[in-house]
Amino acid sequence: MAILETLDIPTVGVAVAVSAVLAVVAYRSFTSKSRGCLNPEEFKKFKLVKRTQLSHNVAEFRFALPTPTSMLGLPIGKHISCKGKDATGAEVVKPYTPTTLDSDVGYFELVIKMYPQGRMSHHFREMCVGDYLAVKGPKGRFNYQVGQVRAFGMLAGGSGITPMYQVARAILENVEDKTKVHLIYANVTFEDILLKEELNGLTSSYPDSFKVYYVLNEPPKVWNGGVGFVSKEMIKAHCPPPASDIQILRCGPPPMNKAMAAILDDLGYSSEMQFQF
Repeated sequence: MAILETLDIPTVGVAVAVSAVLAVVAYRSFTSKSRGCLNPEEFKKFKLVKRTQLSHNVAEFRFALPTPTSMLGLPIGKHISCKGKDATGAEVVKPYTPTTLDSDVGYFELVIKMYPQGRMSHHFREMCVGDYLAVKGPKGRFNYQVGQVRAFGMLAGGSGITPMYQVARAILENVEDKTKVHLIYANVTFEDILLKEELNGLTSSYPDSFKVYYVLNEPPKVWNGGVGFVSKEMIKAHCPPPASDIQILRCGPPPMNKAMAAILDDLGYSSEMQFQF
């Protein structure tokens, strides 16, 4: 009692408050570190350890994380901002979605289609094993929780497949997630199809939960998929119909996204049922 009587009560209160603040700061610091290697405010550099050429203009880039057990820390459906230099030496920043998940520890991978006039494409085209890529994140508006919808319809074009693949894989590999995924994937030629082996692998491994329908503008002579542009009839046949417990995700070139939004509106999908990456 004598000790308590000698203490100034306001001082004790301040001390307790300071201790609480320090505890919160320490907790946030710990949880931030435990979430992964990314920083949403600052670019961090990651070393390119493997480059695999998939076609004449597509390559898979593997970047090492700080330790073999580190995870990137990218929530489902989020992307990262990558910084590089274009052909003139000017700085350029562009968003990309890794094809790996946080369950893939020690590294992350990007599948990049390099366009002749693409500013960031130039940077990736010039990258060699041992080079470093500046990355910031997570970024993006998409938030996912298990069971938030009964089914997803996905409309992807070209390199817009990467966020779809990331979301689909995360859902399918989670035994507690019963969400169905219906993907329509459009490209110009058969050779343009990205992640085809991986997508077909998901179809084989999860036949009841994952369906994919390929659409080509210029199909080969022997082809059993869709031909031309993604149409209203294709969406009706291969995506879940409008309902309060479904959502249609879109990611592709701007003209495709605009056309798909108009078709979805005509089919009765409300704005809440649609999301564009």
